[in-house]
Amino acid sequence: MLRNTFGGAPILHAWSYVKIFLSFSAVQPYTKIMPMISNQMNVFCEIHFVFRENSIILQGDSLPDERVVRRCLELNVAEDWFAELEYGYSAMLLEKDTPNPAGCHDIPLREFFHKIRQIDRIDEFVSYTDESQKISGFEMAGLAARARGLLNFKSTKRFCSKCGAPLKDDLYFTARTCSHCNKVYFPQLEPAIITLVSRGEDEILLAQHKKRNDGVYSCIAGFVEMGETIENAVHREVLEETGIKVKNIRYVGSQSWPFPDQLMLAFRAEYESGEIEIQESEIRDAQWFKKQMLPKIPNPGSIAHDLIKGVFD
Repeated sequence: MLRNTFGGAPILHAWSYVKIFLSFSAVQPYTKIMPMISNQMNVFCEIHFVFRENSIILQGDSLPDERVVRRCLELNVAEDWFAELEYGYSAMLLEKDTPNPAGCHDIPLREFFHKIRQIDRIDEFVSYTDESQKISGFEMAGLAARARGLLNFKSTKRFCSKCGAPLKDDLYFTARTCSHCNKVYFPQLEPAIITLVSRGEDEILLAQHKKRNDGVYSCIAGFVEMGETIENAVHREVLEETGIKVKNIRYVGSQSWPFPDQLMLAFRAEYESGEIEIQESEIRDAQWFKKQMLPKIPNPGSIAHDLIKGVFD
């Protein structure tokens, strides 16, 4: 299945554009073509994601409606905009200093992830005209992560690494193609492991990372390196950052994390041996904590919070 992206102002209905495209092409009717054309075609979708940096814009308690998207385009405050017809959504990135549209407010995207997953009926959060397109809260969270991740991809993948020419949206795939040498660039994910280490029945290992200045203690996490398995990455990261050896590693879940392009792979592991000896370049502090006496931990919406709170137990 070819999954691709359209972009433009939300005026013409999506299926109408597909029929027009097919009527002027040599593509057979059974071939599914979804070209990615940003800021050129007028396309309407059911769901509208509007972002500013790592926040998402809400209109009251719901996603913005089409009027908000139109107004942002009219005021020329959108840094980028696209739509994916196959998934029925549009995504807009506002310029950094743009105020919230009238009647709207913003919340951190990770807070949105938590909020939307608690909603059983997604039609309470967004209006649907097509009953068959209704999705779950978890699916909506995934769409939001996809939308923000693709906006990141479009903003960072601008020039060809082979010849230096500008990239353009590919006509057939969710990708960008060099305007000179035709090299194709697909979105790439950065796999990262995140691990909760337990000792006995009541202790867990948490660390305060140097990149955070908010006093939060979290699980041990790090990127998977070239040539290693994700299990090896768990062993290595925990040992490097805390001096602790682990055993009985168990995969428990994953989360798309578009900050900017991570796929978080969550694990549980048990203490095997060693004393805490922190990697000072990465870790400010690491301690064993009783489950009933936890320090400040990540907010709901992140897989780190779910690990610590025992969601995967």
